[in-house]
Amino acid sequence: MSRELARRIAFTIGALLLFRLGTQIPFVGMGPPSLSFPAHDMVRLSIFALGILPYLTAAIVVRLLSLVWQRLNSLEKSGERGRRAIARCTLILTLVFSTFQAYGYASAIRTISALVPEPDEWPVLAATASIVGGVFVLIWLSEQITRHGIGNGLALILGVGFLVSLPRDVAGIMELMQQGAISSNLVLGHVVFWIATVAVMVLVEGARRNIRVAFGAVSVGARQLPARDAMLPIKLNSAGFLIPVTVAPWIFFLPLAFAGFVLGGDHPVVAAAYRHLQLGQPVHMILVSIAVFVLAFIYTAYVVDPEHTAKSLAQRDGTIPGVAPGEATADYLDRAVSLTTVVGAVYLTALQLIPEVFELYGIGLPYSMVVNGGAALVVVCTALDIKTQVRDVSLTNPGGVRR
Repeated sequence: MSRELARRIAFTIGALLLFRLGTQIPFVGMGPPSLSFPAHDMVRLSIFALGILPYLTAAIVVRLLSLVWQRLNSLEKSGERGRRAIARCTLILTLVFSTFQAYGYASAIRTISALVPEPDEWPVLAATASIVGGVFVLIWLSEQITRHGIGNGLALILGVGFLVSLPRDVAGIMELMQQGAISSNLVLGHVVFWIATVAVMVLVEGARRNIRVAFGAVSVGARQLPARDAMLPIKLNSAGFLIPVTVAPWIFFLPLAFAGFVLGGDHPVVAAAYRHLQLGQPVHMILVSIAVFVLAFIYTAYVVDPEHTAKSLAQRDGTIPGVAPGEATADYLDRAVSLTTVVGAVYLTALQLIPEVFELYGIGLPYSMVVNGGAALVVVCTALDIKTQVRDVSLTNPGGVRR
């Protein structure tokens, strides 16, 4: 193991330990009885109660705005200065989202008198401020992991958040099996199913459609390099895993939370909406499926730009056999990306709906022990990303040159 790789791994472990430490710090305004809560509940009652979801939601909203607002779109393509401006917009929107969500969260906690003994507004405001601060601490921590550690910081924090509850869930399942509350055959079926699902995830995340590109002969000084062929890979799941599977389930709860704040949680419309948006409800399944599809296409459009790729190929004297350079190449690539995105969106939607289908047909585990397809995908993709980065760092000399 190289010194650089060891340093990055040590930094990542230290940052994740800091994240786990933060999940044990209750937000300001909490009463002492909260400290006797079980460990998994303390994650929800800590300064990291909201995690990084407000930031991810803000990021996708900025992406949506860039598609319809030309000025923002131009800013996004204007180089480093534009990217910094986009990052500032995302952080401002994160502040708005996290403040709104934190206030609603703290207001709900206030109804538990054992946790917040003071009847006035101070505990809610203090809790809101500390939770919002926790969101920005996680954003900073994820950036440091991405820059100085191994893997994508946002994905690592999400993945660790999912994994820490696994031992507790396994212990709970074993206890329920001993009590006869759930069948051992049901548990075995879930284990086999998820092993097969993880194998499918690994295959799909590595799947690519390769488009052959022919490059003409190139003169380099006095040398003439011969014509050559290369492959242009298009990922089956170009949208990735972070935005579609983590943001989609929360899109509908933001307006619902706002409606509950304005109209009151006991309003008939709000109460009915909450009922229909429960896990396993047909309305929830349909809305989440639509959200995953839309987000997959939006994020693919952001990540893959057929026009830019076509221009880049033309500048390097590259052509796709049987396709004219320029606009025809861009159209061909756009169709290819659209077809692969449809397959990728179906794949992401199926993963997201797995626990919903189990719940609908009554073959799921207790809700607190449900393995979410999106969570499993985050863990698998994060592990694959870490594997790739470890290999790259291992093959790179201290000067930045690959061996």
